[in-house]
Amino acid sequence: MKKYKAVIYDIDGTILDTLKMNMIPLQRIIKEELGIDYSYEQVLKFASYPGMKVMDELNIKDKEKTYARWVQYVNDYEEGAAVYLGIREVLETVHKYMRQAVVSAKTKKQYEIDVVSKGLDQFMETAVLADDTTLHKPDPAPILLCLER
Repeated sequence: MKKYKAVIYDIDGTILDTLKMNMIPLQRIIKEELGIDYSYEQVLKFASYPGMKVMDELNIKDKEKTYARWVQYVNDYEEGAAVYLGIREVLETVHKYMRQAVVSAKTKKQYEIDVVSKGLDQFMETAVLADDTTLHKPDPAPILLCLER
């Protein structure tokens, strides 16, 4: 049997349920920018896209400014990110046997809001975030940096 030395996690949709906190603010952005009321089901098609790709797909004119506003709406979302049921116990157990790390497109500020505030960072040896590399997933650069660390 092969023995593994580490587990590298993503955050959104893996450790934390962040779907609503991202999609509901996106509905607001679409209404503000395009004047269109997208249903929750309609915005779900963007759930797996990186933020700037969403801006491209929607043909947003001022992508950077609009994306920054979306991020602010996400950070201000009252319900916030929810820790999946049982994930803390999984992280605690795995922590006893191997190294753990995170690779995410989140910024350091988002990581602090979503992960550090919930005490989940204590199980991670390192976190490679959007600010750490110029190339992002699916490019291998963040994973390679994580392996170096």
